[in-house]
Amino acid sequence: MVQPNVTIYMTNHCPWCHKTIELFNEKGIKFKQIYVDEDHKAAQEMIKKSGQMGVPVIEIGKDIVVGYDIAAFKKLLKFN
Repeated sequence: MVQPNVTIYMTNHCPWCHKTIELFNEKGIKFKQIYVDEDHKAAQEMIKKSGQMGVPVIEIGKDIVVGYDIAAFKKLLKFN
């Protein structure tokens, strides 16, 4: 099975963002990190996609997950 593209919209000081990264690394999930506190254009893109200003926002394929939602990660990325 091919893993969908995964992008984590995050900030440098967000503990839930870093927990998401730790989990994905542990599960061997490849991802792209975008720091919205450093990139205003990316922040606007994240808000447009998710309707949220808070982080993390995780884009998994065409799906958006807001926050550290392990159940959603397991469903969309198919890991235990």
